[in-house]
Amino acid sequence: MDQDLILKQTEDFVKQALAGESSGHDWWHIHRVYRLAIKIAKAEGADLFIVQLAALLHDIDDYKLVLDSDSDDPGRAREWLEQLKVSPELTDSVCQIITEMSFKGARVSSNVTTKEGMVVQDADRLDAIGAIGIARAFAYGGARGRLIHDPEVKPVQHTSFADYKKNTGPTINHFYEKMLLLKDLMNTPTGKQIAAMRHQFIEQFLDRFFKEWRGQW
Repeated sequence: MDQDLILKQTEDFVKQALAGESSGHDWWHIHRVYRLAIKIAKAEGADLFIVQLAALLHDIDDYKLVLDSDSDDPGRAREWLEQLKVSPELTDSVCQIITEMSFKGARVSSNVTTKEGMVVQDADRLDAIGAIGIARAFAYGGARGRLIHDPEVKPVQHTSFADYKKNTGPTINHFYEKMLLLKDLMNTPTGKQIAAMRHQFIEQFLDRFFKEWRGQW
């Protein structure tokens, strides 16, 4: 099995699949997660090839991008890996990571069961916080027609994935419903270290945002 060729073909497949995506889940999101996942995998001693494949394919079946899709059903990812004749064991490992890694609500527990899954989940969540995370949040909100902020609409701590998926609140609420929670949900020491810095930037942004919202200098 030529791992470099499989990764290159998978990269091309994902680029084509996400072409024109403007909600913050585009190819460059995948690229950043891929680089972070490699960095974390090396630091944490995870299987690099599994991590790389999962990082490249983690959004292919995401419900936010595919109509009627469910993040618990990585059908397109599995079909792609089978097309490449990747071993069933490796395919199962990658699909398990994709199934387990998505954020499903503030009060819904995570269920990542492998070191490789923890690495990819951390990398994906790191791209949801910090300066890039803020930019992506507003890109997604704009793409879905959401308000920036509405003081009369309060954040919700979702208790089920179904409720989380149906949420249509303003983008600022997303900071409290997900982004500010991610620092404490990191799995790996490397992920926790990076998350601490990015979390601090979110807090600084929100402080400035609400000062300007109130008309302060």
